[in-house]
Amino acid sequence: MQDPTLFIMTVLLILGTPGPTNTLLATGGGTVGFRRALPLVPAEAAGYSITILAVGLVLGPLIAGVPAVALGLRLAVGAYLIWLAVRLWQRGAVDPSVAPVAPRQVFLTTLLNPKALVFALGVIPFGTPGWPAYFLGFLAQLVSVAVAWIGIGAALGRAAGAAGRRGLVPRLGAAVVGAFAVVLVVGPMLR
Repeated sequence: MQDPTLFIMTVLLILGTPGPTNTLLATGGGTVGFRRALPLVPAEAAGYSITILAVGLVLGPLIAGVPAVALGLRLAVGAYLIWLAVRLWQRGAVDPSVAPVAPRQVFLTTLLNPKALVFALGVIPFGTPGWPAYFLGFLAQLVSVAVAWIGIGAALGRAAGAAGRRGLVPRLGAAVVGAFAVVLVVGPMLR
């Protein structure tokens, strides 16, 4: 994808779509507030960077040539997301003032996020001389979208706190992450 306008629109659409990473960003903003959740942004950028560069520059042909690798990745991601959903649910029940989302969780979730494969295999034009500029453009957009998700979560967290339902935020995040896990694991079986 070498058309800059199409690239920007595609990246914003994919990054803005709700998913496990965005749910964690919103949950982080909702539980500890906007400013305290900002360290989650570099964790997301690192996770995407590692996966996109590894797949785009090295592993792409393996994944395309061996469908079992993609299925194995989906199952591994699904299992991790189920574990993460259980942890979010438990932490929300114990003490809703404790940050249930840590940068390492955002990093690992993003590292395993299927969206990274889409970026690596179809959006960032690896194999062309200008791919580094597109990759940097991707990272700039990532920061904007991540900050927006944290802001949405912070607003929801304030509203939940005002209603006396602060513990609802991590539980809602857990339910959404769990739903993504189920879709990720069950989806291929329905085809």
